[in-house]
Amino acid sequence: MQLSCVVLVAVPLLVKGFPDGAPVDACVKPKPNRPYHGRHQPQPADNLPYSITASDDVYGPGSRITVSVKGDVFRGFFLQARDVATGAWVGTWEETPNTKGLPECAAVTHGDNRNKLQATVVWTAPEDTPGGRVYFTGSVVKDYETFWTDIVGQLDQ
Repeated sequence: MQLSCVVLVAVPLLVKGFPDGAPVDACVKPKPNRPYHGRHQPQPADNLPYSITASDDVYGPGSRITVSVKGDVFRGFFLQARDVATGAWVGTWEETPNTKGLPECAAVTHGDNRNKLQATVVWTAPEDTPGGRVYFTGSVVKDYETFWTDIVGQLDQ
């Protein structure tokens, strides 16, 4: 009887996934933009219902760039900033009540698993950098079974 109670309690936790954002180990996985959702695999890019857009891709010391995730209803996201020249993680993200920063890898993730139509976050370049170009990449989670990875952001038009 105890075993069946444990199983019943554990199943709802699996279904919810990561209600308060991606864990910090998402930063150090071989594929950081790919969440582990059991046997579920990322959706093909040709049916991507989301976009990641940035207000700029050039940065200097302390520059701020607004980045948005938009599209169909989604429950979670993971965004990372990378320097174009080196591919290195760069900068920090302003946290809001609905987001959580992962400074270990210049990433930001959702802070709750409520439905969203858009998430807008602000990235800040390091003060001690000469500047350069940055791109934003990430994942968007519609639900535990349905998610897209390795999305590369575009400039706002």
